[in-house]
Amino acid sequence: MALHKPYADIPGTVIFDADQSRRGYWLNQFCMSLMKPENRQRYLADRRAYLDEWPMTEEQKQAVLDGDLNRCIQLGGNIYFLAKLGATHGKSFQQMAGSMTGMTEEEYRAMMLRGGRSIEGNRHLGEDGDAQPHRQPQGHGSGRLL
Repeated sequence: MALHKPYADIPGTVIFDADQSRRGYWLNQFCMSLMKPENRQRYLADRRAYLDEWPMTEEQKQAVLDGDLNRCIQLGGNIYFLAKLGATHGKSFQQMAGSMTGMTEEEYRAMMLRGGRSIEGNRHLGEDGDAQPHRQPQGHGSGRLL
């Protein structure tokens, strides 16, 4: 029996729930493997070969190869695990977050210092009489890591 997920109506947001955790298990395990220097070296030497050692979906592997953090999250990745991938590529968490929101690192930092993103238009898809569930959230970037 599928659970009701009222949080699925938040624009541009993927909630890391039990379903996402199951979906991204191997993607997140791959990311955790990058905590070991020898694994980072192997991954950077031949990214595809290292990814092929993990039972991830082809779509997950391609998202990693593309450095597409937003897609990795859609496919079950957890940002705290994906931070290991970012660090492997020399990116800070702030740089990663900025890329995922379509901002530079400096713009992202300034937004957070101002209190974060405005809630206007970001509460749920049906707010303000907008019944278009396909509406694109404002400010979302490519999420490209590389």
